[in-house]
Amino acid sequence: MSNSFGQNFRITTWGESHGPAVGVVIDGCPARLPVTAEEIQADLDRRRPGQSDITTPRKEADKVEILSGVFEGLTTGVPLSLAVRSSDQRPGAYDEMREKFRPSHADYTYQAKYGHRDHRGGGRSSARETIGRVAAGAIARKILRLAGGIEVRAYVTQIHDIVAPPVLRLPTLDEVEANAIRCPDEATAARMIERIKQVRSVGDSVGGVIECRVRHVPAGLGEPVFDRLEADLAKAMLSLPATKGFEIGSGFAGTLQKGSQHNDPYVKHGSRVGTATNNSGGVQGGISNGEELVFRTAFKPTATILQTQKTVDIHGAETELLAKGRHDPCVVPRAVVIVEAMTALVLVDHWMRQAAQNQAFRF
Repeated sequence: MSNSFGQNFRITTWGESHGPAVGVVIDGCPARLPVTAEEIQADLDRRRPGQSDITTPRKEADKVEILSGVFEGLTTGVPLSLAVRSSDQRPGAYDEMREKFRPSHADYTYQAKYGHRDHRGGGRSSARETIGRVAAGAIARKILRLAGGIEVRAYVTQIHDIVAPPVLRLPTLDEVEANAIRCPDEATAARMIERIKQVRSVGDSVGGVIECRVRHVPAGLGEPVFDRLEADLAKAMLSLPATKGFEIGSGFAGTLQKGSQHNDPYVKHGSRVGTATNNSGGVQGGISNGEELVFRTAFKPTATILQTQKTVDIHGAETELLAKGRHDPCVVPRAVVIVEAMTALVLVDHWMRQAAQNQAFRF
C-alpha cells in the first residue's frame, strides 16, 4: 500500500479511523522554518468533525502534537512527525460491517486486495486519514507564503443540484468561513444548508463541487509529459476520499467552444507576460504560466447512509445492511481545507523541484 506523496517535499500519512491516533511524517521540509502547533491547529480545526449540525456529530478535538523535527520553534531539517490522538471512538457501531460490505464503500475492494481489513469506520479508507494531509499542508502553505506570497483558497460551488454564481475573484478566508457550507455566496449557502438538512432527515446523503484558486503562482512550475502540474493536481485531488472528478480552467465546458473562443491571448501585464483570459486555468503544456490556478473537484454523495440497502457478506451471500455510526450527510464542507492542503503540497513540491533545477548549476 502506497502511503507517501511528493518527491522533494514528501509526506507519509499513517493511522486508521478508530485506531489510537493518526498522523504524518514530512521529509524534505527546509531547516529554520518557524513552526508552532497553533499554526497547524488552525487548519485542523477547519477539518475536524462536529463543527455544525450538517456534519458528523463525532466529537474530536484533533489536537496536534509535534513529535520530531522542531527545536526551539524552528524546523531542524530532519523529518517532522505530527500526531493527532483519537478520543471519541465507538467501534461497536461497526460490528455488523465486519462481515457485510457497505455499498460504494471500500469494504469489498480492501477485502479483495488484502484479504484482511479494519472494518471500524473504514479503517484506512476513512476520511480521518486526511488529518495528516491537512497538518502537512499547513506547513507547505507557510513555505509557499514566505517564498512567494502564494495564496491558496478553496470554497464550495455546488451541493447536489444547487449551483452558486461564478466566483470572479479570490474570496477571503472570512468570506469562505462565514457559513457552515463554506460557500462565499450567502444566499446560495443558505439553500445548500437546507438541502443537506433535508436529505439527512431521511437518512440520505449528497455530494458537490469544490473550486480552488491559487494566486501569485510563478510561471515555470510543473514538468513536461508525465509530471505536468495539472496531472499532479488531478492525482492529488482524486486521491481524496469520495472524489469522482477533476477539471482545470474551462474543463469540460471548453469542449463546447471553438479554438478561436478558447485560446488565451498573450498580453503584457506590467513587466511580465500574461494572458487576457484564463481558459487554461493557469497551466499550459503542463507548466504554470503565471496566471491564477483555477480548478474544480467533484465529490460523490457519502457512501454510508442511514437507510437499509441490499449488499452481500464476506461469504458471498445476499443480505441487507442498515449502517450505524456517525457520518457526514455531505463531505464537501469539511473537504474544503483538505483540497487546499493537497494543492499546497503539490505546489511546494514543484516549487522545490524548480528551485533545484535552476540553482543546481550555474554557467
